[in-house]
Amino acid sequence: MELAEQQGLDLVEISPKAVPPVCKIMDYKKFLYEQKKRDKALKSKATKVVIKEIRFGPNTDEHDYEFKKKHAIKFLSEGAKLKAYVFFKGRSIIYKDQGQILLLRLAQELEEYGKVEQMPKLEGKRMIMFIAPKK
Repeated sequence: MELAEQQGLDLVEISPKAVPPVCKIMDYKKFLYEQKKRDKALKSKATKVVIKEIRFGPNTDEHDYEFKKKHAIKFLSEGAKLKAYVFFKGRSIIYKDQGQILLLRLAQELEEYGKVEQMPKLEGKRMIMFIAPKK
């Protein structure tokens, strides 16, 4: 502690559980500042995952399907994840198999742009499937 005081710096305990405890003489404010700077740099480098959604009906027409598929290709090529889902309204829930066929067809046609992260799964009135872009 005397050495730290003589140098005008702080005595920082590095490992309190060690015998004897490990300490280091340093400028603590400068250490905190550099640590914040490092954390900020790491945070800025982290990629933010964007999820785009595409909604289908169980009886989606061919033209509408192609149109939405074009959008899906655009989203995946931009690097966004895709959440494709079939929404069942009212009694259309009886067409669960049609919805699943539609999503599996979409996954097969988007194979070169992305890979299926989660196979079609029914959650309430929605059948959801996730597709992640290929690097």
